[in-house]
Amino acid sequence: MRKGRVLLAEPFMQDPNFKRAVILLTEHSDDEGSVGFIMNKPITLKINELVEDFPEIDVPVHFGGPVAPETLHYIHNVGDILDDCIKVSQGVYWGGDFEKLKFLIESKLILPNNIRFYLGYSGWSPGQLKDEMEYGSWVIAHMDTNYAFKTKYHRMWRQVMKHKGGTYSVIAEMPDGAFLN
Repeated sequence: MRKGRVLLAEPFMQDPNFKRAVILLTEHSDDEGSVGFIMNKPITLKINELVEDFPEIDVPVHFGGPVAPETLHYIHNVGDILDDCIKVSQGVYWGGDFEKLKFLIESKLILPNNIRFYLGYSGWSPGQLKDEMEYGSWVIAHMDTNYAFKTKYHRMWRQVMKHKGGTYSVIAEMPDGAFLN
């Protein structure tokens, strides 16, 4: 397991925070634990409603996870122009200089297809994610920048699962709540 991977909730997960969740791991360490953001749970707020004096940009805010829901985070694909960001995977960066971010948005150098905002994050203490993996709660997938910036949220879990191929393609077609049949 390492940062830049995607965690897919197993199809029968009942925790409402993580049901059919697609999580980008932005940080992972056996000693420190893990941090990630749920990429497919938009909420009804826009960034301009949350941050005073934020430049106009039509980007929904997402529920990043149940930990510290009062904190704002962002991933983007403009690491070459935004200072102090962390490379997560090819073409995907986390955070960066917030004042410069606002300037780049105001200047139209960052557009809606370049950035995603999250309230809160998903976090695991050291060893917790490994235990959950052994239990079968998560499926690991490779990150593709299209997942974060181009894939429709309501199709993301199915699409990432399908891209894994084999048995996962069959799992991807399972209807939500199939266990009730």
